[in-house]
Amino acid sequence: MDTANLVEIFCIFDEFCKYFDIELKKHVIEDSNKRHRNRKGRMSDSEIMTILVLFHTSHFRDLKTFYLGYICNHMRKEFPNVISYNRFVERQTNVAMNLLLFFQTCALGKCSGISIIDSTPLRSCHIKREHSHKTMRGWAEKGKCTMGWFYGFKLHLVINDRGEIIQWLLTPGNVDDREPLKDKEFTKKLFGKLFADRGYISQSLFEELFVDDIHLVTKVRKNMKNSLMSLYDKILLRKRAVIETVNDELKNICQIDHTRHRSVNNFAANLLAGMIAYNLMPKKRVQSHA
Repeated sequence: MDTANLVEIFCIFDEFCKYFDIELKKHVIEDSNKRHRNRKGRMSDSEIMTILVLFHTSHFRDLKTFYLGYICNHMRKEFPNVISYNRFVERQTNVAMNLLLFFQTCALGKCSGISIIDSTPLRSCHIKREHSHKTMRGWAEKGKCTMGWFYGFKLHLVINDRGEIIQWLLTPGNVDDREPLKDKEFTKKLFGKLFADRGYISQSLFEELFVDDIHLVTKVRKNMKNSLMSLYDKILLRKRAVIETVNDELKNICQIDHTRHRSVNNFAANLLAGMIAYNLMPKKRVQSHA
């Protein structure tokens, strides 16, 4: 990320945080019997958010090396008031809500009438250590995908024809891929054609979505009667695999999938920062495949 993009992203986050703080104070009920410290930290929330998004666009594999080795040594001009790494991890947890609201209100793409849906596993630990894993206990579950059994979560993504994330949902690993589409809140932004793999085949789900102006298009299984499909739909259905490119970019470039998390809040902050970093990328590789 060059300096111009870094400054632009920081300004976007800074404006958002100013508005968010004002709105938050309007809805917070304070206890008059307790004194609250309003002392500002050395680093602002917008700086923390910028560093997290910058990490997910870098080639570093872990946040500690990136922060101590790169930010503290080579970016002191851009971030003059750096804090200790332990304090930075604490602040990372505090800005998780800011990242969530920013992603939902400012960073999501818009539906164009051609959408693709898929789910991808996010592993919390190796499947053999599921019974001894403690960090995500009560949140993660054992599930199965095309690559076999895993223990963790499922990230359900809907992208438009430009490769932008327009809707998402995080569920335990044992949730069926079709379950999010039964939620009206999840599908309210969608319209037109929605392309999916064979795992989303369901006559009742097709009829339910069709009433809401969403045409679910999938390939048929071998044991099903073939139904007529327009040539236009067949061509677009072949492009459904571009969402695999998005999943690959999120996992291998934006690094949303690793098993080193030590708290649920930091897992959420890492996931949100990674998806924001992806949607803020000026040019997505998926466009060359569409």
